[in-house]
Amino acid sequence: GQAVSIKEVNDPTFSEEILGKGIAIRPAEGKVYAPCDATVDMMFETGHAVSLIADCGAEILIHVGLDTVNLKGKHYTIHANAGDKVTKGTLLMEFDKDAIIAEGYDVITPIIVCNSGDYSAFNVYTGKDVVPGDVIIELAK
Repeated sequence: GQAVSIKEVNDPTFSEEILGKGIAIRPAEGKVYAPCDATVDMMFETGHAVSLIADCGAEILIHVGLDTVNLKGKHYTIHANAGDKVTKGTLLMEFDKDAIIAEGYDVITPIIVCNSGDYSAFNVYTGKDVVPGDVIIELAK
């Protein structure tokens, strides 16, 4: 998908960085991959969001779409569970992008580092198309 500024997310919880700094992806396909080596902290039952603890200590939230919790899991398939150790590029979940859009939801996908204040440097790479494995956020302590 396309990596865009978190400011483009039409939800102040994300765009105003209330949960932490981040980036957003306008997905080209309905798949979410682990952005780094991590442990799945929580996979939401609805499949619309996952939180990860990166091996470097970053607390990452990936939230597929806006207000999509209201779909109650419809159009989502979970491929990872809490406690799973994943590597960069592991498929975490799938979603039917077109069906979610048809139901009136925005599928923009914020990726938030909830403990971004723990890092002295936080760089995001926006304005380009990205594929699984591309670096979109770099952190430094």
